[in-house]
Amino acid sequence: MIGLLQRVQHASVTVDDKKIAHIGQGLLVLIGVERNDSIAQADRLLTRLLGYRVFSDEHDKMNLSVQDINGGLLLVPQFTLPANTKKGMRPSFTPAADPETGRKLFNYLVSEAQQQHADVASGKFSADMQVSLTNDGPVTFWLHAAPDSI
Repeated sequence: MIGLLQRVQHASVTVDDKKIAHIGQGLLVLIGVERNDSIAQADRLLTRLLGYRVFSDEHDKMNLSVQDINGGLLLVPQFTLPANTKKGMRPSFTPAADPETGRKLFNYLVSEAQQQHADVASGKFSADMQVSLTNDGPVTFWLHAAPDSI
């Protein structure tokens, strides 16, 4: 499971001209579910997202997590994130999970996040979403909870 996290001042998701999710300061995380992912990868990724220290402390060092600052967490499903782009001029989506598995694991991740953190919002699986954000820094990290890393 992949999480492309971006430290944001604010972020939102719109579907069919209706804003369905928004956060203030926090993390916008694009979530890619890979073919062999399971609940174990979702749990590992969530632990890392909630504890990853990307916010500045009083000494301007990245020592604080989204939980430390009581920031927002906006999780957005992103089917294209696991794509294989190593050759050719068109991405291959064979590394991505099938839609049912992707939906199940994304929904699980959101549910677990809501139980562990106060300010959680999410995009809509398989919807045509417009995602708006103001990246703070910019600070962007790619986190990977691979089946062989658990």
